[in-house]
Amino acid sequence: MTTQTALTASTLLILASSISAQESQLVVPGAKVQRVATGFGFLEGPAADVDGALYFSDIVNERVHRWSPETGITTFREETGRANGLRIDLDGSLLICEMANRRLTAIDPEGRLTVLADRYEGERFNGPNDLWVDPRGGIYFSDPHYGAAETREISGNHVYYLSPDRETLVRVTDDLVQPNGIIGTPDGSRLYIADQGAGQLWAYRPDPDGGLSDKRLFASQGADGMTMDDRGNVYLTGQDITILDPAGNPIASIGVPEPPANVTFGGPNGTTLFITARTSLYRVEMQVTGQ
Repeated sequence: MTTQTALTASTLLILASSISAQESQLVVPGAKVQRVATGFGFLEGPAADVDGALYFSDIVNERVHRWSPETGITTFREETGRANGLRIDLDGSLLICEMANRRLTAIDPEGRLTVLADRYEGERFNGPNDLWVDPRGGIYFSDPHYGAAETREISGNHVYYLSPDRETLVRVTDDLVQPNGIIGTPDGSRLYIADQGAGQLWAYRPDPDGGLSDKRLFASQGADGMTMDDRGNVYLTGQDITILDPAGNPIASIGVPEPPANVTFGGPNGTTLFITARTSLYRVEMQVTGQ
């Protein structure tokens, strides 16, 4: 499954970027954004496992890569169906949003691939984009349409919930323009969905059956990707990374040399903020940890 050939230079390049987050005691004092590797097509979907290793997708080149301090960057999987969002499941499997294949899949620790969902009520998905696993093991995933109009089978762009036993799939939103980034709190009490098409970030209360209620506007900003830290701050990607406090107020920003697509925490201590930005992977050391 994994090859040991590094595809890009692993030498870190320290970059002069605008970081206002020191003022909020989020970034390690004096830390700079560092380029870990470059030369990719379009990076997305960073996801860290329990050991801090990072998985990320190169959509254009249809590959999923893996980074760790010991091995650097290696190729984990090829011919991924334009994989986008990634997430580590509770059992250690890698969950993958395969946009071109229009399905949600899982690769278990032994390397076996399973299709978890590819249709809703008999119609193929638009192209699953991003996802989050709740504390019980249920999966929320966004399904916006970015391809040709004649290829779509489902009317509208929605968010779905796949139950922990993988037996029940329900549509949990039906009023969003183009849902994309998605993240939830570690205790599962709140879910955030970025409606990139409307330029809005919504907060919901997940119900026991996976449904969503108590919808409220959290911020007037959409996002391609999102993550959270252990203080409840929400990190949004746009032209740079905007950090919102738990009330939705902007408190800091991190500039990146390329427009960031997605972001997550990883590394051995969970305090490295990894940023997938177009052709490069970046990182910056933080004083906070991720989920």
